[in-house]
Amino acid sequence: MPSHAERRPLPFAPEILFDLVADVNSYPEFLPWCVATRVRRKTEDGFDADMTIGFKVFRESFTSRIKVNRPQQIDVTYVYGPFKYLTNCWVFEPAGEDSCVVDFHVDFEFKSHMLERLIGTVFTEAVHRMVAAFETRAYQLYGRRAGDRKGIARKSSKTCSPAKPQLPE
Repeated sequence: MPSHAERRPLPFAPEILFDLVADVNSYPEFLPWCVATRVRRKTEDGFDADMTIGFKVFRESFTSRIKVNRPQQIDVTYVYGPFKYLTNCWVFEPAGEDSCVVDFHVDFEFKSHMLERLIGTVFTEAVHRMVAAFETRAYQLYGRRAGDRKGIARKSSKTCSPAKPQLPE
């Protein structure tokens, strides 16, 4: 069951990075292998969204429920698609003036072992590139110089560790 966690200090205010991660409609512009997204339904504390990932001949779509607590945390839980489960969490900890530490954790498993073998490696690689893709996007949008980059990937202290949902049999 693949999972990935990392903490990364970045020279952006928590609100800026929170808004960047919460803007799922822009994901196809910069997130590896994300070919489409769509917000389906807005709720009091978040929204449901569809995402399609693609690589060569493979395309898979899934629906997630996103709970937002601006600017501290975004929790994502799986609703429908090719996974047995999928959870991910973003925590944005203030770390001085106009900077924060991003704590990211994702855990998932595909329903089908064949699908896991076919696209699991690609999805795992995309997950490993996610924080770096958001970091690069933040620099593109907010114009920090490359020399100002403070981001150093580290293993997460697991500030965010969403529980695996219990699925009905």
